[in-house]
Amino acid sequence: MTLQYQLKEGNYHLYDMSTPASKVTGEHRLRLKTDNVAIAFDVRTGVLHEHGSPVRIQSWATTARRRLRAAGALDSANDIVVVSGPLPVDEINKCLQISGYCRRMFTRLATLPHGKRIERTRAA
Repeated sequence: MTLQYQLKEGNYHLYDMSTPASKVTGEHRLRLKTDNVAIAFDVRTGVLHEHGSPVRIQSWATTARRRLRAAGALDSANDIVVVSGPLPVDEINKCLQISGYCRRMFTRLATLPHGKRIERTRAA
C-alpha cells in the first residue's frame, strides 16, 4: 500500500495510491480526511510508528507508552514522540516514504513553514 497526503480545501486527504484511480473523479481511494495531521515516531531512530488524525494518534501513543512502561521498556516508551499540526504536505509524505526521515523533520520543525499556507500571486 502506497499512501500519500494531499492538501485540498484546507484539509489533509490521505490517498491510497496503490488503488486504481476512479474513472469518474480521477482520484485514488480516500482513506482519511482531517484538518490536521499527527505523526508518531521514535525520536532516536526516526522510524514512523503511526500517522493520521491527532486524536487517534495521541491515543495510540498514550497506550503504546503505557504498555512499554508496564513491560519495563522505559527508554522505548520515552522515545515515542507525537508531532501534530498544520505540517507541510511534502514533509509528511517524506516521513511516509523515507525510513528515518521523521527524525530529520523533527530537528527542523521550528523552521518549517506553516503547512496550510496558500501561495498567493499578485495580479500583474
